[in-house]
Amino acid sequence: MAAEVILSVLLGGFVIWGLYLYEVLVLQPKRLRSKLEKQGIRGPPPSSILLGNIPEMKKIKIEAMKKPAATTTEAKDHPLSIAHDWPSNLFPHIAQWRKEYGPIFTYSTGSIQLLSVTEIEMVKEISMCTSLILGRPAYMSKDLKPLLGQGIISSSGQTWSHQRKIISPEFYFDKVKDMVDLMVDSTASLLRSWESKVESEGGMALFRIDQDLRSLSADIISRSSFGSNYSKGKEIFSKLRTLQQVMSQGNLGIPGLRHLPTKRNREIRSLEKEIHSMILEVAKKRNEATYEKDLLQMILEGAKNYSDADSFFSSGMSEDQFIVDNCKNIYFAGHETTAITASWCLLLLAAYPEWQARVRAEVLEICKDGIPNADVLRGMKTLTMVIQETLRLYSPATFISRHALEDIKLKDILIPKGTTIQIPISMVQQLPELWGPDAADFNPNRFEDGIRGACKFPQAYFPFGFGARICVGQNLAMTELKVILSLILSKLSFSLDPAYQHSPVFRLVIEPELGVSLHVRRV
Repeated sequence: MAAEVILSVLLGGFVIWGLYLYEVLVLQPKRLRSKLEKQGIRGPPPSSILLGNIPEMKKIKIEAMKKPAATTTEAKDHPLSIAHDWPSNLFPHIAQWRKEYGPIFTYSTGSIQLLSVTEIEMVKEISMCTSLILGRPAYMSKDLKPLLGQGIISSSGQTWSHQRKIISPEFYFDKVKDMVDLMVDSTASLLRSWESKVESEGGMALFRIDQDLRSLSADIISRSSFGSNYSKGKEIFSKLRTLQQVMSQGNLGIPGLRHLPTKRNREIRSLEKEIHSMILEVAKKRNEATYEKDLLQMILEGAKNYSDADSFFSSGMSEDQFIVDNCKNIYFAGHETTAITASWCLLLLAAYPEWQARVRAEVLEICKDGIPNADVLRGMKTLTMVIQETLRLYSPATFISRHALEDIKLKDILIPKGTTIQIPISMVQQLPELWGPDAADFNPNRFEDGIRGACKFPQAYFPFGFGARICVGQNLAMTELKVILSLILSKLSFSLDPAYQHSPVFRLVIEPELGVSLHVRRV
């Protein structure tokens, strides 16, 4: 009798679990698509309950790889044929479905129902929305939890709002100005090593600059965050880099995938634990020593002085988790993306020597003693234009993603609860109807009158995101880029390695798959 009861309970449990899965995997996505279809928004039907449109995405990618790469007007005459219209090659499913279904369409990756938006009026509407109803997609704090945790990048609602109030003031320009000397010191150290190698090799040397710029950016972030130099945080950055690469190999949204005892998942969990303990160890040592105020200390003091700090930390996020998750967010967003952008900048200046000469002339004129400070950085208009154009063509961030936590109406479209809005950044930033027929060309002159003069709709430029959730580290990133590039260009000149292969790749950010190798000479 007891065995029959246990069997009945087990069978009942399986039935309930089966019904739950059917609701989550079949009925909920179907209802979302139906609500959007009734409003005229269509998209490819999912071919798999578990995978959604992932099989079609892979098939389109394979077919796209068989075709010869598209070449921009500019690239046809360029000696190394650097074509900048890579988004349609890297994400061909979006380009294909946009042509087939229009600038607003729906598709799914696993259980994630996506609304792809490249229509500028809708982009404007989303950018102006300040409601907490539009949050971060759940996959950022779940599937990407080992890398981002519940930090400011991945959290939503009141958790995000509280963290922003604590962290954002520490990135205001008056605080960033105090970090310029630190940036100069770190960059000067890299410069000395590059100059030494150039001299030892007879006046010219070949550098894999992206690797060195990663170390430089890591040094700057580590020193500004922990009051320590890169050597102390080297292992943390190395493991974060490994974690990023491992996590970029999987598909987001496949139910239960992150819980399976696969080799990849075991490696991710192991790296997550190691990084967690290492960050806390470094933070503890920093607290025990006497350092000048650094970014982490200021953030923690901001948290303690924040009027709602007690309720914030009692709501579920511990102080340790706050430290670890936001350090990982700062490392990932502030270190990785800045290093990549600096690499793309130097690559483009090597490929377009006329612009390299213009930037160098400006730097040498403004920095009479060769050392930039916070005040002279603002006067570097040509350098700013080059950075802005680089970020337009090669934004490290790939998508702006917003999740509808409740039903919300945007531009006469009712976005049903549970829908994830996805805006492909570089694709919108290269649309000819917004940027003109030279949209895929490198032309910093378009920013001569600022962002508002560069495009018919300034809302089409958002490498740092937009609206309430715009990147809090924007001032830090732009200042760091100006310091690094101005110092390097004042001392060294760059030319392309003939063996260079242009290969942007998606690894949670857009980076050069084969690195950036440049020939370097003294000016």
